Amino acid sequence: MEKDPLLNNESPVPENQETDNDYDPVNALSDKTSACKRLTILLIKIPPAVRKISFYILLFSFFIWVIPALQEISTGDNSDAIVSGDLDDEQEYSRYIASIKRDIQSLTNRYNRYTSGQSYLVINTTDNLFYLYRNRKLVREGHCSSGSYTLLMTEEGRSWIFKTPKGKFRIQGKIINPVWTKPDWAFVEEGLPVPSYNHPSRYEYGVLGEYAMSLGDGYLIHGTLYKRFLGMPVTHGCVRLNDEDLEAVFNTLSIGSLVYIF
Repeated sequence: MEKDPLLNNESPVPENQETDNDYDPVNALSDKTSACKRLTILLIKIPPAVRKISFYILLFSFFIWVIPALQEISTGDNSDAIVSGDLDDEQEYSRYIASIKRDIQSLTNRYNRYTSGQSYLVINTTDNLFYLYRNRKLVREGHCSSGSYTLLMTEEGRSWIFKTPKGKFRIQGKIINPVWTKPDWAFVEEGLPVPSYNHPSRYEYGVLGEYAMSLGDGYLIHGTLYKRFLGMPVTHGCVRLNDEDLEAVFNTLSIGSLVYIF
């Protein structure tokens, strides 16, 4: 006699359905092993060149995306400190720029004081060049001659050193057809006895050119008979120019005009 499944509270189980009691760990492990074997066989079948390229692609992706992402995660807590440091650097940079601007403004003001709208002359005694400016624009330049730095001494102990003074000067006088009053050293240099101060031999005509401008203390800007020496340090302290440049400077500068010698 067959039992009624309903009376026995047993649920019918289909013949082809597995139950929990039918799970076999050995078979499951065997299935996983088979899957690994199949994957291994599949990888082996991939050509070596393809495997190599795939490896480099994965390595490249690791360095390009994975490492930067890890770095962002690790430095996320220090973002406030970094921003604060950047602000400090920016403030220091702003102070540095402000300091430079103040220096530039100070130099500009000094330059404007030295280079007014009036005409002025600049003498370079190192290269023996002159620069004539009008309204802060260079209007003429050329060669000149300045002091030779030669030392002249006498047996009595008198001495002169022939150098052009350097600094800021003003035109104190303008002379047309100047006459040179020879100082004592001019006679000593020629090996001649030194005459009295008002002796006629002290006066020479035509050796200073057609124009001369006085800088004080006996120093002049004047012409020369020895134009082939222009551009060389050969004078006794005065500044020599050729005829054309001398006329241009004479007509441009006035009494009181600035002359810078360096």
